[in-house]
Amino acid sequence: MDLGYGRCWKSSEESWKTIMLLAYQSLGVVYGDLSISPLYVYASTFAEDIQHSDTNEEIYGVLSFVFWTLTLVPLFKYVFIVLQADDNGEGGTFALYSLICRHAKVSLLPNRQVADEELSTYKLEHPPENKNSSKLKTLLERHRRLHTALLILVLLGTCMVIGDGLLTPAISVFSAVSGLELSMSKEHHQYAVVPITCFILVCLFALQHYGTHRIGFLFAPVVLTWLLCISALGLYNILHWNPHVYKALSPYYMFKFLRKTRMGGWLSLGGVLLCITGSEAMFADLGHFSCTAIQIAFTFLVYPALILAYMGQAAYLSKHHDNQNPISFYLSVPKIVRWPVLIVAILASVVGSQAIISGTFSIINQSQSLGCFPRVKVVHTSDKIHGQVYIPEINWMLMILCIAVTIGFRDIKHMGNASGLAVMTVMLVTTCLTSLVIILCWHKPPILSLCFLLFFGSIELLYFSASLTKFAEGAWLPILLALFLMTVMFVWHYASIKKYEFDLHNKVSLEWLLDLGPSLGIIRVPGIGVVFTDLISGIPANFSRFVTNLPAFHRILVFVCLKSVPVPHVPPEERYLVGRVGPSSHRSYRCIIRYGYRDVHQDVDSFEAELVNRLAEFIHLNWTQRDAIGSGVKDDCPSSNGSSSSEHRLTVIRRVSITGAPAYEIGESPSCASVSLGFPSIESLADVIEMEPVGAAKKTVRFAQDDVSEADSRTEIEKQMREELHDLLAAQQSGTAFILGQSHVRAKQGSSLLKRLALNFGYNFLRRNCRGQDVALKVPPVSLLEVGMVYVV
Repeated sequence: MDLGYGRCWKSSEESWKTIMLLAYQSLGVVYGDLSISPLYVYASTFAEDIQHSDTNEEIYGVLSFVFWTLTLVPLFKYVFIVLQADDNGEGGTFALYSLICRHAKVSLLPNRQVADEELSTYKLEHPPENKNSSKLKTLLERHRRLHTALLILVLLGTCMVIGDGLLTPAISVFSAVSGLELSMSKEHHQYAVVPITCFILVCLFALQHYGTHRIGFLFAPVVLTWLLCISALGLYNILHWNPHVYKALSPYYMFKFLRKTRMGGWLSLGGVLLCITGSEAMFADLGHFSCTAIQIAFTFLVYPALILAYMGQAAYLSKHHDNQNPISFYLSVPKIVRWPVLIVAILASVVGSQAIISGTFSIINQSQSLGCFPRVKVVHTSDKIHGQVYIPEINWMLMILCIAVTIGFRDIKHMGNASGLAVMTVMLVTTCLTSLVIILCWHKPPILSLCFLLFFGSIELLYFSASLTKFAEGAWLPILLALFLMTVMFVWHYASIKKYEFDLHNKVSLEWLLDLGPSLGIIRVPGIGVVFTDLISGIPANFSRFVTNLPAFHRILVFVCLKSVPVPHVPPEERYLVGRVGPSSHRSYRCIIRYGYRDVHQDVDSFEAELVNRLAEFIHLNWTQRDAIGSGVKDDCPSSNGSSSSEHRLTVIRRVSITGAPAYEIGESPSCASVSLGFPSIESLADVIEMEPVGAAKKTVRFAQDDVSEADSRTEIEKQMREELHDLLAAQQSGTAFILGQSHVRAKQGSSLLKRLALNFGYNFLRRNCRGQDVALKVPPVSLLEVGMVYVV
C-alpha cells in the first residue's frame, strides 16, 4: 500500500505515475466505508422522523444537506486542512496527540528524556511563535489537569473509532443484503437477511488473520467498480426521472426543509450524517499513502461519484411518492441490473468493513504502545507494509459483538443511529485537536484556530445533537461501549504511571550496586543478565530484591528499558541508547530501546542478538573515544550528586563500519558536566547524549581524522577493549537470563474508594487476564527469572 511513498523521484513524470498508482490503491483501503454510504443514508433519514411527500421539499432538503455536508466536512475540512496536520506522514488521533506533545510538554508518558528530542523523526518546525500561542502553551504545560483532560479527549476518540469498527461492518453488510427484499416475499425476506448478514460477517472476521495485503489486491477494483456503478445509476436516474434535480443543491432548500419539518427535520439529521461515515479514514490511513494521492482520489473520483449517486436517488424519489416498499437504495436500481448491483454492493460493503476493522486493530496497537491499553497479542501480517496488524482477541470479540448488533437491532434505523453518534464524536475530537495543532504546531494566529473550531465544530455539533436524541433508539450502544473502554484504558494508564512513580522513588543508588561483592557474600556468575525496567537511570528496586533473595548476579549485567516515544517511527539506527553503569571493570550497562507508536517490536531471539551486537559496538566506540580524548573524559568521574557520570552518558549506536580511531578537536575542554558528542562525518558511529533534565545546556566535541595518540596508550586501551569484548562473548556463550518484575498493585491506606476499586480490583483483574510481560517479550520460560513486587501507591 505504501509503494513508493517517501521516495525521492527522479522525474516529475515518474512522480505523477507513482501518485496515480497510490491514488488507485487508496480506493480500496481509504474509501471503502465512505463509498458505500448511499446504501443506507436515505433509508435511515426517512425511517421515522420525516415522510416523503408530493411537494418533494423533504427529499430536496435532504439532498441539499447531503451535498453541503460532503462538501464542507470531507472536502474542505479533511482534504484541504486536516491532511496537512500529519506526523511524519502518519495521520489519525494519535498523530495529532503526538504532534501536540512534541510542541508542548503535555504528555503523561513517563521516562521522558532530552535524548528523545535528538531523533530525526522528532523534528520540530520553528516558525516564530506569537505571544498568544506562547500563552496557550504555557497554560497547557502549567496545569496537569489539562494534560489529563487532553488524554481523556484522545481516549474518547479512540474508543469511538473502536465502536465504529463494531458498527460499520454490521450496517454496511446488512444494508447491502437488504436488497434481497425486492426479489423475495416479505415472509422469506425477514428470515433470510439476518442469517445471510451474519454468515458474511463470520467469513469476514475469519479471514482477518491472513492480513489485508493478502486479500487487498481485490479491494481497489471492487471499490472502483462500485463507484462507477453508482455514478452510472445516478446519471441514468437524473436524466430519466428529473433532470432539474440539480436545483436542490442550493442551500435555500435546507432552509425550506427545516421550516416545514421543524423538529422532525432536525432529528432526521442523524441519518444525513451517515453520508460522511468513513471520512476519518482519509486521515487515519495517511501513513500508507501520500497526501496528494488521497486528495486526488477523493476530489476527482469519490466526491463526484457520491454526489451523482445521491442526486440520482433523489431524482427517482421525486417522481415516486406512493411506493409500497420503504425507501431503499435498490428502488432506484433498474430491475435488469438489480442482481449484478446487489453482488457488487455486497462486495463493496465487505471491503468497507475490512478497512475499518484494520483501522481498529491499528489504533488498539497504538494505544497499547503508549501504555493506554492492556497487553494483547499483536500479529504483524505484512513484512513490507508497516502498520498492518491483526489482534486475535479483539477480532473475535468484534465478530461476536457485530453479530449481536445485527441480531439485536435488525434494522438500518437503529444501526444508523448508533454508527452516526460514533462517527460524529470522532470528528469532533479531530476538530478540537486540529485547532490546537494550528496554534501550537503551525503557530498561526489564535483567531484562525478559533474560526476553524467554531465553523466545523458547529456543523458537527448540529449533527451530534441530532444523534444524541436517538439515545433510546440505538445511540446508547456507542456511549456504553465508550464508557467501558475508556474506563479500562484510563485505569490501565493510571496504574502504569503510578507504578513508574513508585519505581522512581524506590530506586537504588549506583553506590549500592558498586559495593556488591565477595565481601558481602555476593558472587558474579557467568552469562548475561538482562534486567527489564521502566527506569532510564538508577537501579530498579526489583533488582535489589532479586539480589537480596539470591545473592548472585551475572558477569555481564544489562538494565534494559523499552520505552515509547511520541513519534510514529524511530529509525533502527537511532533506536538503541547504550551507556555504562559504573566503571568499565564492573561490566554493567544500561540500554534504552525506543519505539514509535507504530513500530514493530522485536522478538526475543533477534532482540538478544541485536542487544549483544549493540553492546559490542558501544564498547568498541567507547574505548576508541578514550583513545582519542585521552584522560580528559573518565567513565568514573564523580558527578554533582555523587554518582558516576557514566551513569548519565548514553550513546546512540549507529550501524556504520569503523574506519579507524578518530582523533579529536575540542571546542571546550570536556568535563563531567553535560556533554554531547557529535560526529559530523559519514563514518561516525554514534552520538553521545548525556541524560540531563530537558533544557540543560549542551557542549559539543567534534572529532577529526588525525592520528595523534601515543603508541603505548593505544596499546593499553586496545588490550582493555579486547578483554571487555572477550568477556561479552564468553557471557553470551554461557547464556542469557531475563529478569522481570511480577507486580501486584495495591492502593495505600487512606485512598479513596474509587482509587481502591480501580487499582485493587480493576487493574489487577486486567493484569491477570491480559498477556504477561514475559509472553509479550517472547521470553523462553527456561531463561526467565521473575521477581515478585508489591506496589503500594
